[in-house]
Amino acid sequence: MKVHPDRKFTAVPADAKLPTKYGEFRIRSYVDPRDGAEHAAIYYGDMNDQTPPLVRIHSECLTGDALGSLRCDCGPQLQRALKTIQQEGRGIVLYLRQEGRGIGLFAKMQAYNLQDRGLDTLDANLALNLPADGRDYTIAAHMLTDIGVDSVRLMTNNPDKVEQLQRHGINVVDRVEHKAGLCSENRDYLRTKAIRMRHILPI
Repeated sequence: MKVHPDRKFTAVPADAKLPTKYGEFRIRSYVDPRDGAEHAAIYYGDMNDQTPPLVRIHSECLTGDALGSLRCDCGPQLQRALKTIQQEGRGIVLYLRQEGRGIGLFAKMQAYNLQDRGLDTLDANLALNLPADGRDYTIAAHMLTDIGVDSVRLMTNNPDKVEQLQRHGINVVDRVEHKAGLCSENRDYLRTKAIRMRHILPI
């Protein structure tokens, strides 16, 4: 596994049980020294097994994950990942603090306001002089390395996650389709991601 010496992180010495409705996971926290952001690995099963585990990289979404917003598919994707990993018997959810595809909660609300006026999710970010997708998965690669994983089966519809992990030395042996939460309220949002952002989704 090759890592970039200028991209090292600090592993917080805290690893604890995390009982959930999908079973008893464990959770381990990390701090990215580049910006101080705190991230978490939620894992289940034997991490000493050398077969590639199921992995979901999930970017924080307060509105979807915690409040049940139907504007996106984030909450259902997170729940499906935990459930699928428990059923599989082994896997990891990397929960990254990258709200609003990396622009933060305040800017995300500004973008929502523009979407309410008719802009799509991509153009709303660009109208605010923000990237369409500012997420960086460097820390995800380091978290996997810390856990002892260098090959994964990645649950994602986003090719950029696959490409970024591969660039940082994580072998993605399979991309596992991960669709959940499609509804009338987020249909246009998902259509934009499919047509304009390369996500592999029904349109």
